[in-house]
This record gives sequence, structure tokens and C-alpha cells, in this order.
Amino acid sequence: MQLNFSDFSANQRYHLMTQTVIPRPIAWALTDSGNENYNLAPFSYFTAVSSDPALLMISVGTKPNGDSKDTLTNVLKHKTMVIHIASADHAALVTQTAATLAHGESELANTGLTTTAFADFPLPRLAQCDIAYGCELYDIKELGDAPQTLIFVEVKQLYINDSVVIQDNKNRMKIAADKVKPLARLGGGEYASITVPFSLQRPD
Repeated sequence: MQLNFSDFSANQRYHLMTQTVIPRPIAWALTDSGNENYNLAPFSYFTAVSSDPALLMISVGTKPNGDSKDTLTNVLKHKTMVIHIASADHAALVTQTAATLAHGESELANTGLTTTAFADFPLPRLAQCDIAYGCELYDIKELGDAPQTLIFVEVKQLYINDSVVIQDNKNRMKIAADKVKPLARLGGGEYASITVPFSLQRPD
């Protein structure tokens, strides 16, 4: 089967891309809606972009009514964001926080999730996540007619739970992925997690 993308609508292309670009990491993004009222939303159009500067990128669409999503509104206003790596244990909560709410209505309500201070960063982080990036807005690009907004953020602080850190055979810090159990997005409402990590010898 070979498909010509020009034959499909934007929604159909979205469906095909999210069914085939798998697995995708999920950015669980916390932003400030004002007065320490925190917005929390997952994004699976998410990736690391560069290490110098240390940039992450999330791609944000619009609400069903065409309004900007709260994540974009908040990061434009406050210039900060905390991106978490969710565990497979958080799958139901990640899905719950994807709901469209009125601006200023916090997704943290009724989830059982709590925040804790993020050292040397103005926003808190989720206490339940093993990995969190304290980020500042770096750049924004709009694409297409919808539009789709690419938010580039620079990592200023990185929190890693000590319990998921081990040393490799070169005495470097290594993240035990099987302890983090990162949640990955597949197509539609499907998710996955890792099984057993394996290593391969890279060619010189």
C-alpha cells in the first residue's frame, strides 16, 4: 500500500501520521494560568531538538472552537513551562488531563496529583513524576492554516528522581528506563510502555 498525502484531508493525514509515527514520547506540560492556578496538558507531538542550546519542542493545535490552547496562552504570558515525563502508571491521568476545559480551570483538580517546589525555578513540578524539565520560552513558530504552533523551550533545570539513576560501565549517570516506565503514545487512544531495554554496540 502506498498513499499519496495530497489525496487526504488534514484530519485524515493526522490520523495516518499518528498511527505510523510510533511510539511518540509525551510531554506532560505544566504552565501557570495566573495566581498559581496551574494548567496541565499532554502533547505527543514532542521531541528534543538540540543540546546547545538545550531545546525541547512541543506542537500545539487549537481548541475545538478555534481558540488558543491554555498551554500556548500561558507560555506566551509567563515565558515558563515545566515538561514532565509521565509513567505508564499515569496513563489514565494523562488522558484525563487532555480534556478541554475553560481557561483558568485547572486540570490538577480531582486528579490526586500534587506539585512540589522546583529548586531555582519559578514554577513547581509534579511530585509524582521522576523526570521534569524547568523550561523558558525560546521561540515560537506557526505552521499551516489551522494554525499549528511549535513551541521551543530551553531547559534551565532538570529534576531526576535519584531512584531511577544508575551508573553505567564508564561511571556515567544513566537513567534506568525500566524504572521510569515512560508512557508512549500510539494511534488513537492507544498507549504503550517499554518492556526490557536492550543495548547494542555502536560502530566506531
